Amino acid sequence: MIRILLAEDDQVMREYLARALEKSGYAVTAVDRGTAALPLIEAERFDLLLSDIVMPEMDGIELAQRAAEIAPDMRIMFITGFAAVTLKAGKQVPQARVLSKPFHLRDLVLEVDRLFEAGQIPSLN
Repeated sequence: MIRILLAEDDQVMREYLARALEKSGYAVTAVDRGTAALPLIEAERFDLLLSDIVMPEMDGIELAQRAAEIAPDMRIMFITGFAAVTLKAGKQVPQARVLSKPFHLRDLVLEVDRLFEAGQIPSLN
């Protein structure tokens, strides 16, 4: 099963996204900030980091950069409601996908599905 680590500081959004992804067959671990995500990335294997960009303590861009050092095979997708932040994310983490809020849950699930289409699932090393 594909494992997703969701870092989103807004509780309602976090629960909403986690439920939608779980209903689509993904295993989701959700945290409320980047500093809570890092120890999990060090201790467990995740296939995707799905992170808000604007969060307290550590923003999603810094989280993604540190996660890429710890788990280079993990894929990264940002969700954000700020257009200027989207541009910054694209420059600083060019391998990441960015989904701008507001979006429909169907769009999120489709983007995640595309990341893991047949033949593109990372090996279990």
